[in-house]
Amino acid sequence: MESAWADGTAERYRDLPGPLLAWYRANARDLPWRRDRDPYRIWVSEIMLQQTRAAAVTERYERFLEAFPDVGSLAAAPEDRVLSLWQGLGYYRRARALHAAAKEIAARGRFPDTYEELTALPGIGDYTAGAILSAAFARPVPAVDGNVLRVAARLGDLHEDPRSPAVLRRIRDAVASLYPAAEEDIRIFGQALMELGATVCVPDGTPRCGECPVSAWCLGRERGTAASLPVRTPKKARRKEDLTVFVFLREGRTALRERPAEGLLAGLWEFPNVPGILDEAGAAETVTSWGLAPSGWLGRMEASHVFTHVEWRMRIYVLTVSGAGDGLFWADRTELAEKAVPSAFARARSEAAVRMDGEAAHMDGEAAT
Repeated sequence: MESAWADGTAERYRDLPGPLLAWYRANARDLPWRRDRDPYRIWVSEIMLQQTRAAAVTERYERFLEAFPDVGSLAAAPEDRVLSLWQGLGYYRRARALHAAAKEIAARGRFPDTYEELTALPGIGDYTAGAILSAAFARPVPAVDGNVLRVAARLGDLHEDPRSPAVLRRIRDAVASLYPAAEEDIRIFGQALMELGATVCVPDGTPRCGECPVSAWCLGRERGTAASLPVRTPKKARRKEDLTVFVFLREGRTALRERPAEGLLAGLWEFPNVPGILDEAGAAETVTSWGLAPSGWLGRMEASHVFTHVEWRMRIYVLTVSGAGDGLFWADRTELAEKAVPSAFARARSEAAVRMDGEAAHMDGEAAT
């Protein structure tokens, strides 16, 4: 690993892969995407796992593949259907890129198997290309994620920010130099490094060095610096935005509108909202300005949602209305479930669903009598 650290040598880390792979085979979590060598399925899992925990991905991964078992079925699907099945994972730009790339792959008639072809597709960068090439095609191309960066920083006692482009390139080269020769070992070596970072060489606390299969090679453990690594350049503080969100109910339906084609949550469906936190008088004025007439105020609640660079603080009003409104789509219960409404509006969506279900039950009861 001499390309990563001035005081490291390739000789020092030469024997590291053996114990790491033995540990992985004995201790790896049983995750569905690890049971498959299909590049399509590996690709889908890697896109889903970006900035999302494995526990949150598992159920949605299996549901997504039931709907789209291969590249062709994903390529042929309407975008609304793809986005609907992506709900709960966030970062919808990933889903759109996945869909666009599937169309390109389907048009080619084969799944790309080179770094150059893969990275030319929408949404596939160095990491995802490495994950696909190594796990699906047994190519010694590293997939360096946050877990691998943390492991590398501690192994080499690296006191530079591993996310900086120059250091990241050095770490990628260093990891590439460690790849074993056997195909079966190549397929899991990158996964083994990630698993080590996820379960043993953990973030935000003391690494469990006593459980680590490669602690004998770790300069961070040897020098007592592992818990303070990796070095991180402070992130900019998230900006905060206030919103007033409306759950309009009318004749068993609720109002949605489509977000702009560009920007945050582009093209997804949202509950009508305006900037700022409005009191009831201001909220009533806004409702009437949209061509609606309030007929009953049912509730008010507070919610928040954190994105990478911004935090939304929301006040939600629930009310019955009359009128069609300007630019609104009135969704019934089925349409509400099918529309791609981002998790930022989860509280509003849940409230709308509960109210609509309650109204339907009341109507059924009246019909029965």
